[in-house]
Amino acid sequence: MKDNNPADNLAWRVIWRQLISSVGSQARMLRRSMLALLLAAFMQGIAFACLYPIIDALLRGDAPQLLNWAMAFSVAAIVTLVLRWYGLGFEYRGHLAQATHELRLRLGEQLRRVPLEKLQRGRAGEMNALLLGSVDENLNYVIAIANILLLTIVTPLTASLATLWIDWRLGLVMLLIFPLLVPFYYWRRPAMRRQMQTLGEAHQRLSGDIVEFAQGMMVLRTCGSDADKSRALLAHFNALENLQTRTHRQGAGATMLIASVVELGLQVVVLSGIVWVVTGTLNLAFLIAAVAMIMRFAEPMAMFISYTSVVELIASALQRIEQFMAIAPLPVAEQSEMPERYDISFDNVSYRYEEGDGHALNHVSLTFPAASMSALVGASGAGKTTVTKLLMRYADPQQGQISIGGVDIRRLTPEQLNSLISVVFQDVWLFDDTLLANIRIARPQATRQEVEEAARAAQCLEFISRLPQGWLTPMGEMGGQLSGGERQRISIARALLKNAPVVILDEPTAALDIESELAVQKAIDNLVHNRTVIIIAHRLSTIAAGRKHSGDGRGTGG
Repeated sequence: MKDNNPADNLAWRVIWRQLISSVGSQARMLRRSMLALLLAAFMQGIAFACLYPIIDALLRGDAPQLLNWAMAFSVAAIVTLVLRWYGLGFEYRGHLAQATHELRLRLGEQLRRVPLEKLQRGRAGEMNALLLGSVDENLNYVIAIANILLLTIVTPLTASLATLWIDWRLGLVMLLIFPLLVPFYYWRRPAMRRQMQTLGEAHQRLSGDIVEFAQGMMVLRTCGSDADKSRALLAHFNALENLQTRTHRQGAGATMLIASVVELGLQVVVLSGIVWVVTGTLNLAFLIAAVAMIMRFAEPMAMFISYTSVVELIASALQRIEQFMAIAPLPVAEQSEMPERYDISFDNVSYRYEEGDGHALNHVSLTFPAASMSALVGASGAGKTTVTKLLMRYADPQQGQISIGGVDIRRLTPEQLNSLISVVFQDVWLFDDTLLANIRIARPQATRQEVEEAARAAQCLEFISRLPQGWLTPMGEMGGQLSGGERQRISIARALLKNAPVVILDEPTAALDIESELAVQKAIDNLVHNRTVIIIAHRLSTIAAGRKHSGDGRGTGG
C-alpha cells in the first residue's frame, strides 16, 4: 500500500479514502448516507431562507404570500427530515454495525497473516486497543460528526447564499464569517493532528501497561513488587491525565478565540442590519429573519474547531488501522509442494531481527535427520529459539535456505507448514475454555475418543479425573487452575493429537519438580516415537537421548 506523506495524512480526501476503505462492503451505503446528510443540510438552509418572505408577508398581512412561503418552508423542512432520517439510517439500519464487524474480521484476518516475529514485538494490550478502540473511534462517531459538521457549514452557507438573492449587502456580510473560520482551522489543524496522534498512542501504551499489570499480578505479588508496579502504572495514568489536560487547555483557548471571532462577525451582521433598517434601505422582516438564523447558527459555528478535533481523532484511528493493514505478510509460492520425507536442513542461514542489529544467526548450516531426536544446546542468546522460529517461519532469513524433506519451506503454504510441525513450549498457553477444547484445538475435527487417547499417552488422565467437571472443567485465563507440569502435559497431548511428523520441544522439563518431570518425560517418550524431534535446552544434562548438538548457534553445527 502506498504510504502517504505525514503532512498530508489528515487531508480531508485522505480521510475520506481511508474511511471508505475501512467500511468495506458498506462503502456504497456510507456514500449514500453522506450524500443524504449533505442534501439535508442544504435543504435546511433553504428552509431557513424561507423565513425572510414568511416574516415579510406576515408583517404586511399578505395571506396568499404567507401561505405560499409557509408551504415552501414545510416542503423544505419535510425533505430535510426525510433526507436526514435516511442519512442517519446508516447507524439504525445496521450498516454501521455490519461495517464495524467486517472491519474487525479484516483486522483479525490480517492478524493471522502478519509475520509472527513482527507480531511478537507488540503488546497484547496495544493490539487490543487497535482491534477494539481504533475500530470504535473510526466508525462510531462518523455519522454523528458528519451530520454536525454539515449542519455547521452547509446549512448557514446555503442560507447566506439565499440571502444574497434578497439583499446582497446582508448576504455578503454573513458570507464573510465563513472565510474567517478557514485560516483558524488550518492554523489549529497541525496541533490537533499531533495531539490526537499522541493521545491515541498514549492510550494504546496504557492499555498495554494495564494488561501486562493484570497478567503479571501473581509474579508481582510473589516478588513483592506489586506496589512498585502500581506506582509505575499510576505514573502512566498521571502522565495521560497531564497530556489530556494540556490538550484540552490548548483546545479551549483556540475554541474561545474562534467563538469570539464568530460572535464578533455575527454582531457585525446584526449591527449592519439595524443601520440599514434605520436608514430605510432594508426591510425589518429580513433583519428579524437574519437574527433568527444567527441565533440558530452561532453556537455550532463557534464550536467548529472542537468538532474538527473529533475528525482528527477519527483520522488518527484510521491511520493506525491503515498502518496495521499495510504490514506485508510473508510471501507464499504460487505452486506449493509437500515434502515426502521429514529431515530438516539449514543451508548457510543468516538472520537479524532488526536492520542494524547483530546477526542472531550468521551463516549457520544444520541438519536434523528424519525420525531422530536432535538437541540445540547453548546459553541464552545463542540462537536456539531463532532456529525454531525460522523453521516455523515466524520470519524469513535474510540469507540461506531452510527445507523440510528437501522442500524449501517458502514453497509451503502457512497451513501446510503448520500441519508438519507440533511445538511443546516451555510456557504453555491455555485458553479460557474447557480442558477438552484446549486439547482439541490441535485438531478441531478430532473425536472425543481420539482426544482421550492423546491425553492418556500424555499422562493427563490422572489429574483430569481430579478436576471438578472433568473434561468440561473451564481452564480459566491462561490455565491458572493447573500446575506447570499439568499444563505441559496438555501441550504434549495437543502435539500427540495433531500427529505432526516434526516436533519441537522448548525446554519441556526445565521448570518442573521431579514428580512432574517424570510424568512429562513419559509423555514425551510417547510423543517422539518415529518423529523428527528438535529439543531446545540450556544444558547437556537436560538431554538424555539427543543425538545431535549445536554449539553457539552462530556457526556451522554438526
